[in-house]
Amino acid sequence: MSGLGLVLSLPSVGETVEAARMAEAAGFESVWTTDFPDRSATVAMGAIAAATERITVGSAIAYAFGRTPLVLAAEARDLDALSGGRIILGLGTGTKRMQQDWHGLDGEHPASRMEELVPLLRRLLRLHEGPIEHEGRFYRLVVRPTAPVAPPLRTNLPIYMAGVNPRMVEAAGAVSDGLVGHPLFTREYVAEVVRPALARGAERAGRAAPVPIAGYVTCSVNDDADQARRDAAAIVAFNASVRTYAPIIALHGFEPEAEAIRAGFKAGDWGAMTDAVSDRMLDTVALAGTPREVREQFHERRAGVFERTLLWPPATGGFAAAEELIEAFRA
Repeated sequence: MSGLGLVLSLPSVGETVEAARMAEAAGFESVWTTDFPDRSATVAMGAIAAATERITVGSAIAYAFGRTPLVLAAEARDLDALSGGRIILGLGTGTKRMQQDWHGLDGEHPASRMEELVPLLRRLLRLHEGPIEHEGRFYRLVVRPTAPVAPPLRTNLPIYMAGVNPRMVEAAGAVSDGLVGHPLFTREYVAEVVRPALARGAERAGRAAPVPIAGYVTCSVNDDADQARRDAAAIVAFNASVRTYAPIIALHGFEPEAEAIRAGFKAGDWGAMTDAVSDRMLDTVALAGTPREVREQFHERRAGVFERTLLWPPATGGFAAAEELIEAFRA
């Protein structure tokens, strides 16, 4: 179970905490929460941290631009203290449309903005050392505490960045402690695009080595293998409908599937979107089948691709899907 994590996108904080407890008991190395319009990654992290003892607790991801740098740093301080030093702060930008429509931003230059934000967060984690003044391209900050600031549990708590396309991945390689890999990442895309971009970022920043990857893998487990595959195909279709991820689609020649998926999305036909995912596309991107089949698929296709593998059960399956995945990979 070394390096094996679980991403939880469940309807309630209570279910998220219960699944995290189960994952810890089953021997998982880490558990990760998600931001979305109806859930907070950081609140769920706090609840998990208070309810567990050993497991690493990460966000994959929390919206970097939906919070101010000061709020992000304050949340990270509290979460790290609550967990006893077990958190990884995983930050992502979301798509350009999400930045514009959800957060009221212009959505421009997200990689450059992240390259400014992450070092600023590290400075804010050292606020106990004195006032901070920052005048940057994207952020202006003047913080002069009026009361003593206690040192955080860790000033070097890991900050990961999400990235898909080369420019953002390179930014992660330059300023972050790790990359959160997208659910559409494949073995080939990681080898041909992601690892070289991380290396370029490390070289640009004068770092000794590229940062590690905590990579999502869609993983659907069901005693009915056909149902497991259909559930996974629905998630793959949803992700493939986003044009931002076109380079991955192009690398594997999945343009016909992607065109049919987008047509289904435009028509509001989720069944057609799922049907458009070919067996080759599904098997390249996801793990799906019975417990025995997904374990075999993991060792054949995904072992060693990432430093941390984040198994992601279909959110449509709710708590039961997470429970089945945990049992399938129990140590």
